Amino acid sequence: MNDWSFTQLCQMAGVAKDTINRLSPQTACSALLETLPSADKPVQILTAESSVRSIHGVSYTRLWNENLLRMVREVATDFTPPPKGFNGATGLYCGEQDMFSFLIDPTGWVDIEGQNFAPGFFVWNSEVGRRSVGITTFWFQEVCANHICWQCEDVTTVTRKHTRSVGDALTEIRMAIGALVEKRDAARDQFVATIRKAMNEPTGDKEETLHILADHGVNRPLAKKAVELAQSRGQRFTIWSLVDSLTQLSRDSQYAASRVEADQRASALLALAA
Repeated sequence: MNDWSFTQLCQMAGVAKDTINRLSPQTACSALLETLPSADKPVQILTAESSVRSIHGVSYTRLWNENLLRMVREVATDFTPPPKGFNGATGLYCGEQDMFSFLIDPTGWVDIEGQNFAPGFFVWNSEVGRRSVGITTFWFQEVCANHICWQCEDVTTVTRKHTRSVGDALTEIRMAIGALVEKRDAARDQFVATIRKAMNEPTGDKEETLHILADHGVNRPLAKKAVELAQSRGQRFTIWSLVDSLTQLSRDSQYAASRVEADQRASALLALAA
């Protein structure tokens, strides 16, 4: 077994992996034999040559990375990995547990009052039950050398669990990429108009601005930080200054998932300018 399938086996047995690793092989074998479920419910085992890649219940439905990436390649014809980051990072990752791809459209940049935006997306999957399959599409302004996207707007996420209908994820991801491409081409003017309006749409005084943020699910401490950041930069309170401040503050999040969630919450404010 590899590390992941061994982890799954220990989870099925209800015994901590660290505990099993401290035992002698004979004792570990006995511990697993005594703690693994003894019912007749079958499991499926995915093997690769002499290795066990994963162990699942029969309800798990696998979606192969190859099928997902073949579809992405067909639809996202103009998208490429971002410029190489630290240590040669490419934005394309695949290991024994999951895969993750980050693609951008280098031809899709639009200028809105001196600020540039381009479309991009993250797509991910796991063949062994480590995570769901999904895609997050967005428009971004910057990508740093460790491939963190800053100033993400119009963030949309689609995910599916690996159940019987997981194959529908291919259609949903195809549609998400198609919508991003359509916005880049036919609906780019609408995106530009929304951002431009957000840059010029006032939100009122400080208290009115805090109420707007609260109505859109931004907690009071974060809302106050966003308002204070906008004030410190000499910005008047507009929809854009709030979105900009919130996405600036999301940089403090340690994890990419938290940053994406914060950027989605900030992007929801753009609906006020739509």
